[in-house]
Amino acid sequence: MIVRSPSEYVDQLDAGWLSNDASAVPRAVFLVEPTDFKLSRQSAIDNNYMDLSVKVDPDRALFQHRKLTARISSCGVPVIRFPGNSATPDDVFPNNVFGTIPGRLIIGSMLYPERQAEAARDDIRGFFKDLMGYEVMDLSGRNLVAELTGALVMDRSHRVGYCGMTQRVDDAGCLAMHDAFDLALTFQFDLTPEEYHTNVVLTVLASRACIICPESFVDPEVPKAIARAFPDRTLIITPEEKAAFAGNCLAMNFTDVFISQTAVDIMDPAKIRRLESWGFNIHPVELDEIEKAGGSLRCCVAEIY
Repeated sequence: MIVRSPSEYVDQLDAGWLSNDASAVPRAVFLVEPTDFKLSRQSAIDNNYMDLSVKVDPDRALFQHRKLTARISSCGVPVIRFPGNSATPDDVFPNNVFGTIPGRLIIGSMLYPERQAEAARDDIRGFFKDLMGYEVMDLSGRNLVAELTGALVMDRSHRVGYCGMTQRVDDAGCLAMHDAFDLALTFQFDLTPEEYHTNVVLTVLASRACIICPESFVDPEVPKAIARAFPDRTLIITPEEKAAFAGNCLAMNFTDVFISQTAVDIMDPAKIRRLESWGFNIHPVELDEIEKAGGSLRCCVAEIY
């Protein structure tokens, strides 16, 4: 079921039919290494978190990315790395293109040609299809836009999706993702014009808490409704904290939350303490070089369910 108003969404929550029996956290993750790291002019068309005038350091981007891999692995989470390609600079953000549920690989339908080329990768497809035995659900050949877990933030355990509408997803794409990720309920809403992906303004942590920036939603009732799903476990962030990617974090398991050092540096320390009081261990990771490309930590990590 897809609902498009806060009242419809709250009605479904209150009806009490949503289950709590799916995997809330991934069993492994994969990353794509930045190769000859540079900024994508195509993505910069509608990604206001990018500034094409800044210089980038490919070696530093690679170093930070490898440190991220090591930090994730140190928490006991299996990590797989795929090589990047200098012709597709945004492949460092694979979660927009590749997503999974148990037994299924979903391939997104991307807005820009560079990212469409990523979706055609044989190695990632082959890893899941031939080695893992996953079914492949390929949205890339359809007449729609669906940038997967960039556009769609999920409460995995309850099989609820939050789809913020921007240029990076359309109505057909929202429906296709709802079906592909086998969701019970999707809440579709509009983000403000300066936003491009939902996962910059909203994250769900292990299906038991959320971080949200209310100013990024066209209808102020939408973030209030989402907070209803996480009573006493909703962390409100400011636009300044959101711009530093405080909302672009990820729970690797039920206790370990990874977040950009950039975000931690600007966040109110009381908010970090609040996350810790909910039982999360906060792992700041320095990713400021990669963040010049308009995404942060969550964007770098594709989950394997």
